[in-house]
Amino acid sequence: MTKDSEISMSRRLAAEAIGTGLLIVAVIGSGIMAERLTDIVALQLLCNAVATGGALIALILIFAPVSGASFNPVVGIVGIFTGEATIRDTALYAVAQTVGGCLGAVTANLMFDLDAINISQKVRSGSGILFSEVVATVGLLLVIYGTIRAQRANLVPFTVAAWITGAYFFTSSTSLANPAVSIARSLSNTFAGIAPESLPMFVLMQLFGAMLAVVIIKFVYGKPRA
Repeated sequence: MTKDSEISMSRRLAAEAIGTGLLIVAVIGSGIMAERLTDIVALQLLCNAVATGGALIALILIFAPVSGASFNPVVGIVGIFTGEATIRDTALYAVAQTVGGCLGAVTANLMFDLDAINISQKVRSGSGILFSEVVATVGLLLVIYGTIRAQRANLVPFTVAAWITGAYFFTSSTSLANPAVSIARSLSNTFAGIAPESLPMFVLMQLFGAMLAVVIIKFVYGKPRA
């Protein structure tokens, strides 16, 4: 496998942007399709979860050798505090992920003959939902870093997909757990959307979850192995 240091930043950013974009296509697209196929909300959620989990496995597998395939700014934020990422790279990745995610939302909307941008009206609020985002984010980060610390990085695509698929059902927020993805989902007034007014608190809870994950990871796993 090619080392990150041997891959240009432009290629890594392209991989993160494309990967996040395609992930959003899967999230929003499967939500729209599910709504059009059935009126049963539980079945809609199942379709959305399975499609998202499947897409995650494929996208992480193909882009991990290039950029690490985090598709999520909080993964880099945790990496800064554990010494596995730099502030510069994390900031650049976050921009690429957000831009790619927004383009993915536009793509998904157009695939289903909707306006390219139709701002979501789905308000997600309440203490339970916000606390749920903390739990979802902490869990996701523990799954990622725990798998890596266990020297099983090759299994990250599967452990992440398993967590996200399950978290769709056992978290009241349906586990967005990703600032870039949250912003992108605000551009589609469909099943997977989130209203812009809900974004600030969601992102804040995700960042809080990242900080909590740093504490847990450092305490439980200690320093990363060489």
